Amino acid sequence: MILGIDPGLATLGYGLLAVSPVGPEHLDHGCVLTRPSASLPQRLRTIFKQLTALCERYAVTDVAMESLYYAPSLTALGIGEARGVAILAVAGQGASFHEYSPTKVKESVSGTGGAKKRQVQEMVRLVLNLETVPSPDDAADALAIALCHARQLDLDRILRAPGTVAF
Repeated sequence: MILGIDPGLATLGYGLLAVSPVGPEHLDHGCVLTRPSASLPQRLRTIFKQLTALCERYAVTDVAMESLYYAPSLTALGIGEARGVAILAVAGQGASFHEYSPTKVKESVSGTGGAKKRQVQEMVRLVLNLETVPSPDDAADALAIALCHARQLDLDRILRAPGTVAF
């Protein structure tokens, strides 16, 4: 079970995929919302509790998140705080943690690291056989991150197969 996370303090997107022999299967997606009027500790606690509950409910084994990039702003600080709490929540559940650059996620899902957000979202819809593009955007991004990790797991499995020659 893979949990993809698009961290944010006001809105944290999540996407859950099951890995099967036929490919990744969509289970759930959505957002953890915190009230801007709440104190920072209350907001972080909300994120922690809801992610912990998701991990327990779906027996999450792998968690994937985009790696942090440098952006000096209050928004980036909030994302960093939410990201830290998310990592703590999933670590407490025994899930393995994986990071991917935004370019790697785009490349893995759409075939090009320079893909636009809408291209990536449409590919998520197609690959996961969804009727519509997942929404909101934070949840769609989280599904893209989870899908990137699912594809990395497939690649790792192929490379470990007997008779595989690494270059």
